[in-house]
Amino acid sequence: MKNPTEPSIFQFRGAAVAPYRTSRQNLQFGAARGRANFIWSRDSFTPQRFRINLYRFLRDNIPLLSGTVWTWSRLSSGSTHYEAIETSSKKEAEEAEKVLGEMALRIYPFSFQRGAGLESFLPYLFSSLYTDGAFAGFALVSADQSGLERFLPVDVAHIEVSEKSGKLLYHDGDRELRLDHADFYYLGLSAEGGAGLGKSIMSAVPFVAYIEQQLVEDMHRSTHNAGYHRLHVRVKPPEKMAGETDKAYVDRINAYFDETVSMIKECAPEDNPVTWDNVEIEYIGPGNIRSVGNSWFLNHRAMVEEICAGTNLAPFMLGYSYGTTHNWAQFKYDLVMRQVHSVQRQAARFLEWLGNIELGLKGFNCRCRFIFDNSFTYLSSEKQEINKSRAENLIRFYQAGLISKERAEKEAEGLL
Repeated sequence: MKNPTEPSIFQFRGAAVAPYRTSRQNLQFGAARGRANFIWSRDSFTPQRFRINLYRFLRDNIPLLSGTVWTWSRLSSGSTHYEAIETSSKKEAEEAEKVLGEMALRIYPFSFQRGAGLESFLPYLFSSLYTDGAFAGFALVSADQSGLERFLPVDVAHIEVSEKSGKLLYHDGDRELRLDHADFYYLGLSAEGGAGLGKSIMSAVPFVAYIEQQLVEDMHRSTHNAGYHRLHVRVKPPEKMAGETDKAYVDRINAYFDETVSMIKECAPEDNPVTWDNVEIEYIGPGNIRSVGNSWFLNHRAMVEEICAGTNLAPFMLGYSYGTTHNWAQFKYDLVMRQVHSVQRQAARFLEWLGNIELGLKGFNCRCRFIFDNSFTYLSSEKQEINKSRAENLIRFYQAGLISKERAEKEAEGLL
């Protein structure tokens, strides 16, 4: 590691990242020379906090990564509902589900957004989960303990694992708070050995994203320098006439040059210049513009595909079309949705934890199940064909006397 006094500046898309710059604040976000800045210093530095704030900076300033987090978050949210289980009667199940539905309307932490409920909470949850690699907070109980008031998120960038006790601690400046409470929940994405705090989906792309942004910057500079084709007017000076003084000759050719320049400047797009044959007009610009453009396109495409691979998405899901066939696109989409299912199961356990607390405070002797319904978007056509085939088989089995009418009706209800 470099000496703290040795300057070390890392340029990221016009953003200066100085690992050892002295500053009052550990992290500074702002604008310098019209560009976004991400500056950090060694003061109170923690690797976990720096990584999370770096991921947030990349998400907010690079369109490709912003689209990645947006896509993952919205795919994961989907259509959802609570379901009461282990109930003693159908009436109790209906009452419990009604209570859970009311809780879903007040779970969103920002109460100033009127009407925001679970449908707003889920994208917020998944956005934090995919960006930071974790989501955490406290379940706040109402003053009369009649139910949950809301869920209060905690900035996971300030959460660390104690080296002594191995428990979670919240650091905010000089304050330190233990988080081993019954009302606290920590949800980590792809937690590994070691601290086990979770890992962002962007953990593999900062270096490649830096190269991609450099490439975009180089493309901008090169295109701006080449510009569009322009007119190049070359005026050949007339010959000196016999007996003409040097001063008179210079004045005459300068006047002729000025008249030619004025004519070119005043020439409208639909006009044609008329000159003597000592004036030549030609185009100037990059001669191999097609090959240069193809080179930029291929290089940028390679970087885009690297970033998409690092975030486990296909380019077509972020609006990049490279001639993907329908079957290949469907396969990649199905693969992504299988990954979404695995993350949804983690989130479902957390939401069931909230629901069970609400049911307990309301006096219900049952539990709940949280269900993500992806049938609208995931394998919908294939599922319809499968259900159609099953329904036809049920009719054949009933007509052949292999199953009873009651069983056929019960099996058919599961296909609706």
